[in-house]
Amino acid sequence: MSTFMLVLQDDPKAFASDISPAEIQAIVAQYKAWGERLAAQGRMRGGEKLKDEGGRQLSKSRGQVRVVDGPFAEAKEVFGGYFLISADSYEQAVELCRDHPHLDYGLRIDIRQVDEV
Repeated sequence: MSTFMLVLQDDPKAFASDISPAEIQAIVAQYKAWGERLAAQGRMRGGEKLKDEGGRQLSKSRGQVRVVDGPFAEAKEVFGGYFLISADSYEQAVELCRDHPHLDYGLRIDIRQVDEV
């Protein structure tokens, strides 16, 4: 069994700023229920929501490290969070994600296999 990272792509404009605390709690409950279902199957390896601040991007050129605050205009994307799951293949990882609540909001999930060498 392999480990796959689900990178939750986020769009800060996807949710209206006037969303109520009760609506936020309902959304969080959907994500939590999805994770708990996979945990009950022994497939959940971890995951967390990331802060909305965008983080930092590092690069190095001519010996100098460059630090840029995110989100990044070049990519126009924000990583909202991640899950680590166990699956036998990409195909199975996709099947496990078909009912992920993130997709219900028109957002993307990138699936990447972890190199466990």
